[in-house]
Amino acid sequence: MEVLRPALINIRGRVYRRNIIKEDHYEEEEELSYLGPTESEDLAADETCDTNLIEQTDKGYRCAIDIPSVLYKYIIGKKGETRRRLEFDTKTSINIPKPGVEGQIVITGPHKAAVSSAVTRVEVIVESFRKKQPFTHFLSFPLKDPKIQEGFLSFKDEVLKQCSQDHGVDGSIFQNPAKLHMTIGTLALLNDTEVRKACEHLKECQTFIRDITEGNPLLLEVTGIEYMNDDPAMVDVLYAKVNVKDRSDKLQVIADRLVEHFVSVGLMVREWDRVKLHGTVMNTLFRKDSTACPLHSGVFPVEDTGGPRRQTTSEREAFDARNILKKFGAYRFGEFELNAVLLSQRYSTDCTGFYTTAGSTNFS
Repeated sequence: MEVLRPALINIRGRVYRRNIIKEDHYEEEEELSYLGPTESEDLAADETCDTNLIEQTDKGYRCAIDIPSVLYKYIIGKKGETRRRLEFDTKTSINIPKPGVEGQIVITGPHKAAVSSAVTRVEVIVESFRKKQPFTHFLSFPLKDPKIQEGFLSFKDEVLKQCSQDHGVDGSIFQNPAKLHMTIGTLALLNDTEVRKACEHLKECQTFIRDITEGNPLLLEVTGIEYMNDDPAMVDVLYAKVNVKDRSDKLQVIADRLVEHFVSVGLMVREWDRVKLHGTVMNTLFRKDSTACPLHSGVFPVEDTGGPRRQTTSEREAFDARNILKKFGAYRFGEFELNAVLLSQRYSTDCTGFYTTAGSTNFS
């Protein structure tokens, strides 16, 4: 980031700049400077935030904000410096629950404008650091139909029989058939409240999904394979191509509308103009970690979760897919009726081996 051209954030008509400062406690922390309102302070103070109500009390004004506990540390700052600076600058008091305890951050002050200013600055900090959190859930179209699973297992057997001599090709890099799916998008849901909110929004999407499908399941065919990068001799992800049987764009429209909706309510960050619909069948992330979730073609951060350590880009051993593409490029996995969208938890699996479902909505 250029010092003379800092990134700007606009919240309810006020513009803030991000100043990056290095601290020992975090890899980096953002210091936020108020540049002034685009409208008068009095009008801004009289406005009520869409989600936060500033209430008048016997001692002044009060506002309670719902913020996930994982973000408390960014509002507190190193040794409490950020909170003290916010309180000093806005002449307010900011009460934050203990670390790990879900609750509300309560801001109090003698003047409504002061509380409003503190609320806005807290929101800026939260918005900035929320974008840096690893995703916890993902929306997907499930491909765990028995016919598709059977076709996938046959594909795996034939590939290992005919191509196991090729560099990097072995049984460990194949997807678990119970986890076959098409990723629509990823979400960082930081507490149970946000998970419930996402489930509610997914249910709301059922209206436009039914309009698109006319209340009927979509007949899909899974035929052909493709790879993610430019060199078929050095592949990390191989995926099955999925299309609607009648060649309509209904599945693509549903996926794009879902992303549009979840982006609009602040639960998802847009990554691409259109969703790339695909079902991963081979991924080098699985070579050392059978629990990894192959969302898109990216590599997940290494996390200390007590489970298997996930690979970084430098640790991934690509495989030679040229023979696989030549012999199985038009492989037919099968066809099935799709009737649901799932909201699933990252890395967490149920007794069947599929990702734990937090929410779902049906086409019919």
